[in-house]
Amino acid sequence: MIVAALPAFNEEVAIGSVVLRALKHVDKVIVVDDGSSDKTSEVARSAGALVVRHERNMGYGAAIQSSFKRARELDADAMVTLDADGQHDPDDIPTLIRPILEGSADVIVGSRFLRDAKRRGDVPLYRRLGIRAITGLSNFASNYGVSDAQSGFRAYGRKALEELRLCDDGMGVSAEILLRAGDQNLRVVEVPVGCSYRGLEMTSTQDPLRHGTSVVMSIVRLVVEDRPLLFLGVPGVLSLLIGAFFGVWMLRIYAVEHQIATNVALASIAFILIGLFAAFTAITLYAISRLMQKTR
Repeated sequence: MIVAALPAFNEEVAIGSVVLRALKHVDKVIVVDDGSSDKTSEVARSAGALVVRHERNMGYGAAIQSSFKRARELDADAMVTLDADGQHDPDDIPTLIRPILEGSADVIVGSRFLRDAKRRGDVPLYRRLGIRAITGLSNFASNYGVSDAQSGFRAYGRKALEELRLCDDGMGVSAEILLRAGDQNLRVVEVPVGCSYRGLEMTSTQDPLRHGTSVVMSIVRLVVEDRPLLFLGVPGVLSLLIGAFFGVWMLRIYAVEHQIATNVALASIAFILIGLFAAFTAITLYAISRLMQKTR
C-alpha cells in the first residue's frame, strides 16, 4: 500500500484539490492538520483523506513525525510527503516513487534544482540562494551530496518508515532525515520534480530569515549531538593545548622577570576553562548518544 502524507496548517483553500489529485496515484492520503484554526480538517476529510489533528500548532517536524507514525500504523509499503498548499504537483508522485518500487532506493528526494529537471518552476531568487546555502550545510552533515536538502516532496520505502526515528519539531527535520538516513545506511537518491510558488509568497507562515536561521541552528544542533567528539571534543583539546602554551609562556616570564604576566595568565586560564567545558560536554553528549542508539 502506498500512502501520501500532507502536513497542513490553515490550508482550507488548497487542501481539497491536492488530496483529490494525490488520490489518483496512491491508495490513501493522510492529512496532518497541525493545529489549524480554519476548516482544513473538514475539507480534507470531505475530499477522502484520513485526518490526524494536532490540537495546537507544533511545527512542520512534528507533523512529519505524525505522518510516519500513521503510515506505520497503516502498514504502508511506501509514503510520499508533499506540501498541502499546492506548490508540489501530485502528478509527479509516480516518478518520485518509482525507485522505491524498483527496489533501488529507500529515500527519494524530489529536487527542484537537478540539471535535467523537467520544470525548474518559479522559485524566487532569495529562496533559491537560501536553499543552496542550507543544502550545502546539510550535505556537510550527512555526506549525501543532494541538490535540494530542503525539499518537502519526498518518498520513503518500508525500511525507511521503520528505521527513521525523528525528533526535530521544526523545519530542521528535512536535514535530520538525511542525517538519520546516513546513520541507518539507507539508500538516498534524487529525482527531478517541478514546483510552483505562484500565489504562495504572501501566505507564508514564517519569514525567510527566521526560517533559514531556525534550519541552520537545527542542523548545527543535530551535528553536535550526533558527532560531539569531533565538533566539541577536538576544539576542546585544541583549546586546552593553547591554554597550556600560554601557561608555559607565563612560567617562563616569571622565571626570568620574577613577576606574573597578568594578560598571559588570564589567557591561559580562559582557554583551559573553555577546553575543559567543551571536552566534558563532548564526552557527556557522546555517552548520551551511545545510550540512545542502544535503546532504539
